Amino acid sequence: MMAALDIIFLDPHEAKIRSLLTQGAGEERSAYMQFGIADIDADPWTGQPRRRLVSHRFDPIGEADLISASGRHITWQTDGFMRLLGEAKIGGFVPALVHTHPKGKAKFSDQDDRNEAELARTALLKGVPGLVSIVIAKNGDIAARLWTDTEKAVAIPRILHSGPRLRISGLSGTPADYLDRQVRLFGEEASRQVSGFRCGIAGGGATGSALLPLLLRLGVQQAVQFDRDIVDETNLNRLHGARRSDVDEKMPKTTIHTRTVEESGLGMTLVTMDAWAGHPSTWDALKACDVIFCCTDDHAGRLFLNRFARFYGIPVIDVGLAMQRRAETAYDLFARVSILVPGHPCLLCGGYVDPGRAREEALRRDDPDAYHRLKEEAYVLGEGDPSPAVVTFTTEAATMAVNEWLAGVTGLAGGSGMVPTRMRRFHARDERKPNVESHPGCPCCDEPATLGRADVQPFLDMVT
Repeated sequence: MMAALDIIFLDPHEAKIRSLLTQGAGEERSAYMQFGIADIDADPWTGQPRRRLVSHRFDPIGEADLISASGRHITWQTDGFMRLLGEAKIGGFVPALVHTHPKGKAKFSDQDDRNEAELARTALLKGVPGLVSIVIAKNGDIAARLWTDTEKAVAIPRILHSGPRLRISGLSGTPADYLDRQVRLFGEEASRQVSGFRCGIAGGGATGSALLPLLLRLGVQQAVQFDRDIVDETNLNRLHGARRSDVDEKMPKTTIHTRTVEESGLGMTLVTMDAWAGHPSTWDALKACDVIFCCTDDHAGRLFLNRFARFYGIPVIDVGLAMQRRAETAYDLFARVSILVPGHPCLLCGGYVDPGRAREEALRRDDPDAYHRLKEEAYVLGEGDPSPAVVTFTTEAATMAVNEWLAGVTGLAGGSGMVPTRMRRFHARDERKPNVESHPGCPCCDEPATLGRADVQPFLDMVT
């Protein structure tokens, strides 16, 4: 049985697909693409295998290669196609053909079926794992399918459009009745979109515990949460859903959150994992998400998800808090939300993650004995004092993150969608949007080879 299929179009690549409509001036136009492969051995919600194809590269077919074109057909020289197959074979990609239907619908014609079957035969003989076919209509609708044999292509109805604006094509169903007041504001389609996103939450502490009920009440049906802490006395001032009896029973935070979801009866399927996001046991679940909220307070988790978003094209919404008392009546109280999607600067460029601290934290988790030896020798800084935390601020930070995601899905803040970074200063009662730019040569967000690369060995091309 073939694994379930879906596809992720990254915003820079989708913009180039849409540009073909204007380039043709009413005539069909074509292009090539390469897709990274994200194989999921066991989807966290179904337990079944899945394969996601992530757009990696777009290669236009130049005018010099065109043989003929009209509003109903296009032919071109195949030298470029053979190069495409060779590169896909070497790089482990799935090659793709894109063409426009400027006078028709996003539906494959009988002629498309015949032509692509022959091209798929060539592709399979070359040893690539399949051939993706994409058609875009004049109205902007996109259809995609995958050829893995020459008899029939398999439709890919579910498409995640990943960028500052977020959308999932291929969703169906009607929003639940309890969402009536939300539907009155956003409309039925936007509410269906919100419910259809598969959401990951990295961290089940203060921010993660506030964020989960927001997704629950918005109608999200599938979520996965990663945390391996147990609740203690000091968590009770900010951990939503926690009870004093949970401290006595040394309850895992994920168990508390499962209880919250189950007691609501709102239909969410929450899968919890007793691991930090980034541990190999979490890779499948992370790859299965449509958006990931990073609610961890450690540099190691942030650095991992910073790179993960680049490779897999899955939006990561990172939440950060900083609280300190400067004087008797003076405070610095900050909340930050950063959106990691193609075209936005990464956390390294923003200075929001420290690679040195990340290495120390990873060592502390993976090899505590080695960590403490190095700490005694003054090679690592150590944990320091616990950070201050107040429930109103952690909850507001979670709300900022969810509202930014809603801006991407519904367009509530305008067509540009999610902004790269928002910074709220609670002590100054204001909000800012720092002008952070990608650093030229950044190994994460300015490296074309990693965009949509998906599965590689070692994972994320990281040598440990």
